[in-house]
Amino acid sequence: MLKSVIFDLDGVIVDSHPAHMRAWKRFLVSVGKSPTEAELEFVRDGRKKEAILRHFLGDLDKDQIRAYGREKDLLFKEEVGSVSTVAGIRDLLNQLNHAGLPMAVASSGSSERVHYVLHILGLGDYFAAVVTGDQVANGKPDPAIFSKAAEKLQVSPGDSLAFEDSVSGVRAARTAGMKCLGIATPPRSQSLLEAGAHGVLSDFLGTSLSQIRKLFL
Repeated sequence: MLKSVIFDLDGVIVDSHPAHMRAWKRFLVSVGKSPTEAELEFVRDGRKKEAILRHFLGDLDKDQIRAYGREKDLLFKEEVGSVSTVAGIRDLLNQLNHAGLPMAVASSGSSERVHYVLHILGLGDYFAAVVTGDQVANGKPDPAIFSKAAEKLQVSPGDSLAFEDSVSGVRAARTAGMKCLGIATPPRSQSLLEAGAHGVLSDFLGTSLSQIRKLFL
């Protein structure tokens, strides 16, 4: 039985990937790197900031990770004016809220950035729990972030539905024991299905609670 719904943030609740890509590119250029657009695709797969920094910059100590992470977050805040919600998400959140289903956010982003984005878009009050990348030891595809979200909602993972837009996120949700719907357009939609998503939506327009409940019949 469906008892809770857990959302990734970037690419699911908010259409923020273009802003993130610009912020990461600006940061990497500032430290002497010149990533191609193809190389920047690494950023899209739901990884923690620490993993992204080490991927592009090699071995870093914790102080460097914190400092570089702050620099990148400041650049993202300069880009955040271009961020909007994914089509149809507010209507779905209202449906779930009206039905009394608890909701959570499970994002690899930092706590500061995730809460900032939810605040400026006026979405924070919908969520009974917010779990971020700095609250778990391992990022997606490790299931810890989804397991922790279900724990905070006091709901079994098997009674939870996750919405994800990345392969690592889908794998994390499925490994946690949740059903998962992907948010993507071709060709990325096929990769989410192959990762274990029960279906893929391009956005939330026309998505109803009754449709979601059918996954649990």
